[in-house]
Amino acid sequence: MKTTLCSAALLACGMLAGAAAQADTLKKIADSGKITLAYRESSVPFSYLAGAGTPVGFSVDISNAVVDAVKKKLNKPDIKVELQAVTSQNRIPLVTNGTVDLECGSTTNNTARAKDVQFAVNYFYTGTRLLVKKSSGVKNYADLAKKTVASTTGTTNAQVIRKYNRDNNLDMDIILGKDHNDSMLLVDTGRALAFAMDDILLFGLKANATNPAEWDVVGDSLQVEPYACMLRKDDPQFQALVNGVIGGMMKSGEFEKLYTKWFMSPIAPKNQSLGLPMSKELRDNLTAQSDKPAV
Repeated sequence: MKTTLCSAALLACGMLAGAAAQADTLKKIADSGKITLAYRESSVPFSYLAGAGTPVGFSVDISNAVVDAVKKKLNKPDIKVELQAVTSQNRIPLVTNGTVDLECGSTTNNTARAKDVQFAVNYFYTGTRLLVKKSSGVKNYADLAKKTVASTTGTTNAQVIRKYNRDNNLDMDIILGKDHNDSMLLVDTGRALAFAMDDILLFGLKANATNPAEWDVVGDSLQVEPYACMLRKDDPQFQALVNGVIGGMMKSGEFEKLYTKWFMSPIAPKNQSLGLPMSKELRDNLTAQSDKPAV
């Protein structure tokens, strides 16, 4: 009996040690000689493809700053950077299973997701609104009663619009696109009247539309949610490094310069500016450097 208990205890300890080793991202990077970054294809201006090249964006620049810090920390300047496209649906599994080491895109930091991953310092705050054709006449959610509304698979926004629909008895028909471009296309082709998503992503999609003047972002902001970089759970060393990079940028003023570059200046591919000043929530977090999740 004692032997069995000891064996079980040793097995449990071994399993825990294995789990801890899997969560040691810096060791994983050092041993493999590479770091894998996730990117989004259409999360303007955070992480997106502006052409045939590599992804660009606000979050991409933050990811690249983390890579520089990892190289310095490990004293390995030749670490290879690999890029992995992710969607709203697969981004969390690809972090948890070790395929991706860091995901900085347009991911909401909330308590449900924190059961599977951990988040770094919040670097943006947004809320669900609506992207519509100006010709639709839609100004707010009540205009969508008994109409078809699009959102994107795997996003918190799809949950938010479903709840709002139920709570207000609007009888919307909610359909989901596989990514943000697909959801916008549902509206562009008349299969949906509006696209419910984080307002900043809607402004980015509008700015890069074939004819931006055809589109409008409307509706009340249903909630305020923070964006943050995702990494594997129970990895305090890597989390401290990522937080140190983002917090250092916030303290030095580099973060605000980066914000001006992507939110207040013309950006690729159409040289359009989003013209979106920094929110009070984000400006306050330059000092607080909180990783507090949405509910």
